[in-house]
Amino acid sequence: MKFLLMLLFLFHFADNVNAEGDLSIRSKKLVLNLGSDKSDYDMSQKIFHMETGKAYRLEITSMGFKEYELEAEEFFRNIWIRSIEIEGVEIDAPILNEIEFEREGEIEIKFVPIRPGEYDFEIERLQSKGMVGKFIVK
Repeated sequence: MKFLLMLLFLFHFADNVNAEGDLSIRSKKLVLNLGSDKSDYDMSQKIFHMETGKAYRLEITSMGFKEYELEAEEFFRNIWIRSIEIEGVEIDAPILNEIEFEREGEIEIKFVPIRPGEYDFEIERLQSKGMVGKFIVK
């Protein structure tokens, strides 16, 4: 009887497992530009949609008009970071807490989301100027 219950339990959860991501294919590019010619407080995108188990590369570019400190601690805790590249230099870091641009620059983060959820991000001290957004992972 216990064996039968255990089999039913396993089959129930096996139906709920989704493994749609394919890490062997090219990663999907996501772009976040901070600042523009129109406004220091522009963000090119405020909502990013992703799926667990799929590869992404997030390119964040600062126009250098302000000091931009991107905070997304919960999101960074729920992704697997494959690599981080800054100006041609690759950094091997298992986790990030925040990214701070003191001047113009670009960072590329290659990652795989590992946990679904909605994760807020913001530019520290500039939230009141509308510099907030959300990573939505399904």
